[in-house]
Amino acid sequence: MEMINAVGRRKTAVARVYLMKGEGKITVNGKDYREYFPQMHVQYNVVDPFATVGADNIYDLKINVRGGGFKGQAEAIRMGISRALVKLNEEFRKPLKAKKYLTRDSRAVERKKYGRPKARKRFQFSKR
Repeated sequence: MEMINAVGRRKTAVARVYLMKGEGKITVNGKDYREYFPQMHVQYNVVDPFATVGADNIYDLKINVRGGGFKGQAEAIRMGISRALVKLNEEFRKPLKAKKYLTRDSRAVERKKYGRPKARKRFQFSKR
């Protein structure tokens, strides 16, 4: 099996995922994913696509991720892994799509407008 690559995005985070046959080693930016994401709920986001399709400890992952915070990065990685698994086997599409792991979440921070303190907040109105 050759290397399969895919891209996942969330907010401003972009993850490039390289999937190959192995024993389940996941490396994020040169570190183990448990070291890179110390929080358990974020680690769950990374490995959940494998649990969904029942492919635990079969594939090695090398992941490069940039931009955003840890939550956006983890969700970008989740999307990239899901896309790579679908490239590997088309039968994985249905369970991953049911959990919405293949859908790009386009929500991002709204830009700040001029004449305002934040994107939508206004300065206090004074009648007199």
